[in-house]
Amino acid sequence: MNYMRQALNEHNIVQVVSLRRRLLSSSGVWRFVSLLVAFVATLCLFLGPANAVAKTAVDQYKSQPHLPTIVMLIDGSPLTVELAANSQQRYMGLSFRQFMDFNSGMLFVYPDERKLTFTMRNTLIPLSIAYISEDMVINEIHHMNVGPGQLFDSRKAAKFALEVNQGWFEENGIKPGAAIVLQ
Repeated sequence: MNYMRQALNEHNIVQVVSLRRRLLSSSGVWRFVSLLVAFVATLCLFLGPANAVAKTAVDQYKSQPHLPTIVMLIDGSPLTVELAANSQQRYMGLSFRQFMDFNSGMLFVYPDERKLTFTMRNTLIPLSIAYISEDMVINEIHHMNVGPGQLFDSRKAAKFALEVNQGWFEENGIKPGAAIVLQ
């Protein structure tokens, strides 16, 4: 400390020392504030990443917003369907939806006809799926119960897949071979 004072005096520099700083550093208040700041900083370090992970986990369990809809007639029975037309919309599908109106569904539109496979990954409501040909005729219908690890393959190539509440096809007398008209 004396060396520093001597160097400052040699260069005509006046050292200014705050009386307030000396009082705070030696007081119990300063120690308390220091401990409080250290405690809050530690909490932020430990809880910050956990909150970020929790928020990410909650966000990833949200269903996609409702998509644009059209009305279709299947052998005369009206059905309002959301259109899942791009890969992200098809991937999310009805995942995490907790409810769907009985006369509603989701129509998955693919760029070309091919064999399709669907799963009930993250789907909370029991569904039925109809695989539909390019000429808008139902090829086959499968019931899909809630639960992971299930795959529902189409036997024939399909350009469309239609998911509805389980029981909708039966209640409306819809079977394979039914024609679909878009409104």
